[in-house]
Amino acid sequence: MLRTTALIFIVLFAFVSVASAQLTPAPTMTGQINDSAREDLYNRFAENKKVPVAERQRLAYEAARDYVKRFNQEGDPHFVEMRKFVTEYERVLHNYELHELYTAKKYPKVFESGRATLKKDADNFYVLATLTQAGYDVAQSGDAALNEETVGYARRAITIADSGKLSQPAPFATLDDARGFLNFALGWFLRAQSPVEAAEALTKAAKSASRYKDDPLTYNLLGIAILKGEYAHAATEYNTNFGNKPPSPEQEAAWGKLTKIGERVIDAYARAIALSTRPEQAEGKAKMLDHLTSLYKSFHNNSDAGLNDIIATVLSKPLP
Repeated sequence: MLRTTALIFIVLFAFVSVASAQLTPAPTMTGQINDSAREDLYNRFAENKKVPVAERQRLAYEAARDYVKRFNQEGDPHFVEMRKFVTEYERVLHNYELHELYTAKKYPKVFESGRATLKKDADNFYVLATLTQAGYDVAQSGDAALNEETVGYARRAITIADSGKLSQPAPFATLDDARGFLNFALGWFLRAQSPVEAAEALTKAAKSASRYKDDPLTYNLLGIAILKGEYAHAATEYNTNFGNKPPSPEQEAAWGKLTKIGERVIDAYARAIALSTRPEQAEGKAKMLDHLTSLYKSFHNNSDAGLNDIIATVLSKPLP
Protein backbone atom coordinates (compact mmCIF):
# COMPACT_ATOMS: atom_id res chain seq x y z
CA MET A 1 0.00 0.00 0.00
CA LEU A 2 2.90 2.28 0.66
CA ARG A 3 4.30 4.47 -2.06
CA THR A 4 7.59 6.29 -1.53
CA THR A 5 8.56 9.70 -2.81
CA ALA A 6 11.81 10.03 -4.74
CA LEU A 7 14.53 9.99 -2.09
CA ILE A 8 18.07 10.83 -1.61
CA PHE A 9 20.45 9.24 0.70
CA ILE A 10 23.07 7.85 2.72
CA VAL A 11 26.61 8.57 1.57
CA LEU A 12 29.10 10.45 3.74
CA PHE A 13 30.06 13.94 2.55
CA ALA A 14 33.48 15.44 3.13
CA PHE A 15 34.56 18.98 2.44
CA VAL A 16 38.26 19.71 2.59
CA SER A 17 39.67 23.24 2.63
CA VAL A 18 43.34 23.59 1.73
CA ALA A 19 45.28 26.76 2.56
CA SER A 20 48.57 27.79 1.01
CA ALA A 21 51.50 26.88 3.23
CA GLN A 22 53.88 29.28 1.51
CA LEU A 23 52.09 32.57 1.93
CA THR A 24 51.04 34.29 5.11
CA PRO A 25 47.75 36.06 4.36
CA ALA A 26 47.03 39.52 5.61
CA PRO A 27 44.70 39.67 8.64
CA THR A 28 41.03 39.40 7.65
CA MET A 29 38.10 40.89 9.51
CA THR A 30 35.65 38.40 11.09
CA GLY A 31 32.76 40.00 9.24
CA GLN A 32 34.51 39.48 5.93
CA ILE A 33 35.10 35.81 6.74
CA ASN A 34 31.45 35.36 7.67
CA ASP A 35 30.26 37.06 4.52
CA SER A 36 32.55 34.93 2.38
CA ALA A 37 31.47 31.73 4.14
CA ARG A 38 27.79 32.66 3.77
CA GLU A 39 28.23 33.29 0.08
CA ASP A 40 30.15 30.07 -0.46
CA LEU A 41 27.57 27.93 1.36
CA TYR A 42 24.67 29.59 -0.38
CA ASN A 43 26.26 29.15 -3.81
CA ARG A 44 26.88 25.46 -3.12
CA PHE A 45 23.29 25.10 -1.94
CA ALA A 46 21.80 26.90 -4.94
CA GLU A 47 23.91 25.10 -7.53
CA ASN A 48 23.14 21.64 -6.18
CA LYS A 49 19.49 22.26 -5.39
CA LYS A 50 18.58 22.99 -9.01
CA VAL A 51 19.82 19.57 -10.18
CA PRO A 52 17.14 16.90 -9.45
CA VAL A 53 19.63 14.11 -8.73
CA ALA A 54 19.85 12.41 -5.37
CA GLU A 55 23.54 13.12 -4.78
CA ARG A 56 23.23 16.79 -5.72
CA GLN A 57 20.20 17.20 -3.48
CA ARG A 58 22.18 15.69 -0.61
CA LEU A 59 24.98 18.19 -1.16
CA ALA A 60 22.44 21.01 -1.23
CA TYR A 61 21.05 19.78 2.06
CA GLU A 62 24.45 19.64 3.73
CA ALA A 63 25.30 23.16 2.59
CA ALA A 64 21.93 24.46 3.82
CA ARG A 65 22.24 22.62 7.12
CA ASP A 66 25.67 24.13 7.77
CA TYR A 67 24.39 27.57 6.80
CA VAL A 68 21.45 27.40 9.22
CA LYS A 69 23.69 26.18 12.05
CA ARG A 70 26.38 28.83 11.56
CA PHE A 71 24.44 31.99 10.77
CA ASN A 72 21.40 33.76 12.17
CA GLN A 73 18.25 34.84 10.40
CA GLU A 74 18.37 38.57 11.02
CA GLY A 75 18.60 40.51 7.77
CA ASP A 76 19.46 37.38 5.78
CA PRO A 77 17.43 37.00 2.53
CA HIS A 78 18.48 33.34 2.11
CA PHE A 79 17.94 31.99 5.63
CA VAL A 80 14.22 31.14 5.38
CA GLU A 81 14.66 29.36 2.05
CA MET A 82 17.53 27.24 3.33
CA ARG A 83 15.88 26.39 6.64
CA LYS A 84 12.75 25.25 4.77
CA PHE A 85 14.87 23.05 2.49
CA VAL A 86 16.56 21.45 5.51
CA THR A 87 13.21 20.76 7.16
CA GLU A 88 11.69 19.21 4.05
CA TYR A 89 14.76 17.13 3.25
CA GLU A 90 14.91 15.71 6.77
CA ARG A 91 11.20 14.95 6.66
CA VAL A 92 11.61 12.99 3.43
CA LEU A 93 14.63 11.17 4.88
CA HIS A 94 12.74 10.17 8.02
CA ASN A 95 9.74 9.07 5.97
CA TYR A 96 11.99 6.93 3.80
CA GLU A 97 13.57 5.27 6.82
CA LEU A 98 10.11 4.58 8.25
CA HIS A 99 9.00 3.11 4.92
CA GLU A 100 11.97 0.73 4.94
CA LEU A 101 11.11 -0.44 8.46
CA TYR A 102 7.45 -0.95 7.56
CA THR A 103 8.28 -2.85 4.37
CA ALA A 104 10.56 -5.14 6.41
CA LYS A 105 7.67 -5.65 8.90
CA LYS A 106 9.81 -4.43 11.78
CA TYR A 107 6.75 -3.09 13.54
CA PRO A 108 8.31 -2.29 16.96
CA LYS A 109 10.94 -0.22 15.14
CA VAL A 110 8.22 1.44 13.04
CA PHE A 111 6.49 2.64 16.20
CA GLU A 112 9.75 3.64 17.88
CA SER A 113 10.82 5.71 14.87
CA GLY A 114 7.35 7.11 14.24
CA ARG A 115 6.85 8.27 17.81
CA ALA A 116 10.20 10.05 17.79
CA THR A 117 9.35 11.86 14.55
CA LEU A 118 5.91 12.93 15.78
CA LYS A 119 7.45 14.58 18.83
CA LYS A 120 9.10 17.05 16.45
CA ASP A 121 6.57 16.95 13.61
CA ALA A 122 3.16 16.17 15.10
CA ASP A 123 1.21 16.65 11.86
CA ASN A 124 3.39 14.46 9.64
CA PHE A 125 0.66 12.71 7.65
CA TYR A 126 3.04 10.14 6.20
CA VAL A 127 4.10 9.00 9.66
CA LEU A 128 0.57 8.98 11.09
CA ALA A 129 -0.71 6.95 8.13
CA THR A 130 2.19 4.50 8.24
CA LEU A 131 1.71 3.97 11.97
CA THR A 132 -1.98 3.28 11.32
CA GLN A 133 -1.05 0.71 8.70
CA ALA A 134 1.51 -0.91 10.98
CA GLY A 135 -0.90 -0.98 13.92
CA TYR A 136 -3.60 -2.55 11.76
CA ASP A 137 -1.15 -5.22 10.54
CA VAL A 138 -0.13 -6.00 14.12
CA ALA A 139 -3.77 -6.26 15.20
CA GLN A 140 -4.51 -8.71 12.39
CA SER A 141 -2.02 -11.09 14.00
CA GLY A 142 -4.09 -11.08 17.19
CA ASP A 143 -1.89 -8.67 19.15
CA ALA A 144 -4.07 -5.86 20.53
CA ALA A 145 -1.33 -4.09 22.52
CA LEU A 146 -1.08 -1.21 20.05
CA ASN A 147 -4.77 -0.85 19.23
CA GLU A 148 -5.52 2.20 21.37
CA GLU A 149 -2.40 4.03 20.21
CA THR A 150 -3.18 3.22 16.58
CA VAL A 151 -6.71 4.59 16.90
CA GLY A 152 -5.22 7.92 17.98
CA TYR A 153 -2.96 8.01 14.92
CA ALA A 154 -5.84 7.10 12.61
CA ARG A 155 -8.03 9.90 13.98
CA ARG A 156 -5.25 12.47 13.59
CA ALA A 157 -4.49 11.32 10.05
CA ILE A 158 -8.18 11.52 9.08
CA THR A 159 -8.40 15.06 10.45
CA ILE A 160 -5.46 16.09 8.26
CA ALA A 161 -6.88 14.26 5.22
CA ASP A 162 -10.20 16.05 5.65
CA SER A 163 -8.65 19.48 6.27
CA GLY A 164 -8.35 20.37 2.59
CA LYS A 165 -4.71 21.31 3.15
CA LEU A 166 -3.07 17.96 2.37
CA SER A 167 -1.25 18.29 -0.96
CA GLN A 168 0.65 14.99 -0.84
CA PRO A 169 -1.31 11.91 0.35
CA ALA A 170 1.72 9.57 0.41
CA PRO A 171 2.01 6.78 1.44
CA PHE A 172 -1.25 6.48 -0.52
CA ALA A 173 -1.64 7.06 -4.25
CA THR A 174 -4.64 9.38 -3.87
CA LEU A 175 -6.51 11.24 -1.17
CA ASP A 176 -9.51 8.93 -1.66
CA ASP A 177 -7.26 5.91 -1.07
CA ALA A 178 -6.07 7.57 2.13
CA ARG A 179 -9.58 8.31 3.38
CA GLY A 180 -10.76 4.85 2.41
CA PHE A 181 -8.10 2.97 4.37
CA LEU A 182 -7.93 5.27 7.38
CA ASN A 183 -11.70 5.23 7.92
CA PHE A 184 -11.90 1.49 7.32
CA ALA A 185 -9.12 0.87 9.84
CA LEU A 186 -10.72 3.18 12.39
CA GLY A 187 -14.05 1.40 11.96
CA TRP A 188 -12.38 -1.97 12.33
CA PHE A 189 -10.66 -0.97 15.58
CA LEU A 190 -13.79 0.62 17.09
CA ARG A 191 -16.38 -1.93 15.96
CA ALA A 192 -16.72 -3.42 19.48
CA GLN A 193 -15.90 -0.60 21.90
CA SER A 194 -17.58 2.26 20.04
CA PRO A 195 -19.90 0.87 17.33
CA VAL A 196 -21.62 4.20 16.60
CA GLU A 197 -18.31 5.89 15.75
CA ALA A 198 -17.25 2.74 13.89
CA ALA A 199 -20.38 2.91 11.72
CA GLU A 200 -19.65 6.56 10.87
CA ALA A 201 -16.09 5.72 9.85
CA LEU A 202 -17.09 2.65 7.84
CA THR A 203 -19.77 4.66 6.03
CA LYS A 204 -17.09 7.16 4.98
CA ALA A 205 -14.88 4.30 3.78
CA ALA A 206 -17.78 2.88 1.78
CA LYS A 207 -18.47 6.26 0.18
CA SER A 208 -14.85 6.93 -0.72
CA ALA A 209 -13.58 6.37 -4.25
CA SER A 210 -11.25 3.66 -2.97
CA ARG A 211 -11.16 -0.12 -3.03
CA TYR A 212 -13.06 -0.21 0.26
CA LYS A 213 -16.29 0.83 -1.46
CA ASP A 214 -16.24 -2.55 -3.23
CA ASP A 215 -15.00 -4.66 -0.32
CA PRO A 216 -17.67 -6.88 1.24
CA LEU A 217 -15.89 -6.68 4.60
CA THR A 218 -16.58 -2.93 4.74
CA TYR A 219 -20.32 -3.55 4.57
CA ASN A 220 -20.31 -6.59 6.82
CA LEU A 221 -18.56 -4.56 9.52
CA LEU A 222 -20.90 -1.63 8.84
CA GLY A 223 -23.96 -3.83 9.35
CA ILE A 224 -22.55 -5.21 12.59
CA ALA A 225 -21.63 -1.74 13.86
CA ILE A 226 -25.09 -0.29 13.17
CA LEU A 227 -26.74 -3.33 14.73
CA LYS A 228 -24.62 -3.23 17.91
CA GLY A 229 -24.65 0.54 18.23
CA GLU A 230 -27.49 2.65 16.97
CA TYR A 231 -29.98 -0.21 16.51
CA ALA A 232 -29.33 -1.78 19.93
CA HIS A 233 -29.79 1.60 21.62
CA ALA A 234 -33.03 2.33 19.77
CA ALA A 235 -34.37 -1.19 20.42
CA THR A 236 -33.66 -0.92 24.15
CA GLU A 237 -35.35 2.46 24.28
CA TYR A 238 -38.36 1.13 22.35
CA ASN A 239 -38.80 -1.91 24.61
CA THR A 240 -38.45 0.21 27.74
CA ASN A 241 -41.00 2.80 26.66
CA PHE A 242 -43.49 0.75 24.66
CA GLY A 243 -43.05 -2.93 25.52
CA ASN A 244 -46.38 -4.61 26.42
CA LYS A 245 -48.23 -1.32 25.94
CA PRO A 246 -51.08 -0.59 23.55
CA PRO A 247 -50.32 1.19 20.24
CA SER A 248 -49.97 4.95 20.31
CA PRO A 249 -48.69 7.71 18.04
CA GLU A 250 -45.48 7.81 20.08
CA GLN A 251 -45.08 4.05 19.78
CA GLU A 252 -45.60 4.17 16.02
CA ALA A 253 -43.01 6.95 15.65
CA ALA A 254 -40.49 5.00 17.72
CA TRP A 255 -41.16 1.85 15.68
CA GLY A 256 -40.69 3.84 12.48
CA LYS A 257 -37.31 5.08 13.72
CA LEU A 258 -36.26 1.55 14.65
CA THR A 259 -37.39 0.24 11.27
CA LYS A 260 -35.34 2.81 9.38
CA ILE A 261 -32.22 1.84 11.32
CA GLY A 262 -32.99 -1.81 10.61
CA GLU A 263 -33.27 -1.04 6.91
CA ARG A 264 -29.75 0.39 6.95
CA VAL A 265 -28.48 -2.84 8.52
CA ILE A 266 -30.32 -4.85 5.87
CA ASP A 267 -28.84 -2.66 3.14
CA ALA A 268 -25.29 -3.11 4.49
CA TYR A 269 -25.58 -6.90 4.75
CA ALA A 270 -27.16 -7.08 1.28
CA ARG A 271 -24.18 -5.17 -0.17
CA ALA A 272 -21.72 -7.46 1.59
CA ILE A 273 -23.49 -10.50 0.15
CA ALA A 274 -23.77 -9.03 -3.36
CA LEU A 275 -20.05 -8.22 -3.40
CA SER A 276 -19.00 -11.68 -2.13
CA THR A 277 -18.49 -13.29 -5.52
CA ARG A 278 -15.24 -15.25 -5.08
CA PRO A 279 -15.28 -18.97 -4.22
CA GLU A 280 -13.30 -18.44 -1.01
CA GLN A 281 -16.02 -16.05 0.20
CA ALA A 282 -18.81 -18.63 -0.08
CA GLU A 283 -18.79 -19.72 3.58
CA GLY A 284 -18.85 -16.18 4.91
CA LYS A 285 -21.52 -15.23 2.39
CA ALA A 286 -23.77 -18.06 3.61
CA LYS A 287 -23.41 -16.93 7.24
CA MET A 288 -24.19 -13.33 6.35
CA LEU A 289 -27.27 -14.46 4.41
CA ASP A 290 -28.53 -16.36 7.46
CA HIS A 291 -28.16 -13.25 9.63
CA LEU A 292 -29.73 -11.04 7.00
CA THR A 293 -32.68 -13.38 6.50
CA SER A 294 -33.45 -13.48 10.23
CA LEU A 295 -33.28 -9.70 10.51
CA TYR A 296 -35.35 -9.16 7.38
CA LYS A 297 -38.07 -11.54 8.62
CA SER A 298 -38.27 -9.70 11.95
CA PHE A 299 -39.44 -6.62 10.03
CA HIS A 300 -41.64 -8.43 7.49
CA ASN A 301 -44.00 -10.67 9.45
CA ASN A 302 -41.58 -13.60 9.42
CA SER A 303 -41.44 -13.63 5.61
CA ASP A 304 -38.37 -13.35 3.39
CA ALA A 305 -40.40 -12.31 0.33
CA GLY A 306 -38.56 -9.58 -1.57
CA LEU A 307 -35.19 -10.20 0.05
CA ASN A 308 -33.61 -11.71 -3.08
CA ASP A 309 -34.66 -8.65 -5.09
CA ILE A 310 -32.99 -6.37 -2.54
CA ILE A 311 -29.73 -8.31 -2.81
CA ALA A 312 -29.91 -8.32 -6.61
CA THR A 313 -30.41 -4.55 -6.93
CA VAL A 314 -28.71 -3.06 -3.88
CA LEU A 315 -25.45 -2.16 -5.63
CA SER A 316 -27.32 0.01 -8.12
CA LYS A 317 -28.57 2.24 -5.31
CA PRO A 318 -26.73 4.85 -3.23
CA LEU A 319 -25.71 3.93 0.29
CA PRO A 320 -28.34 5.28 2.71
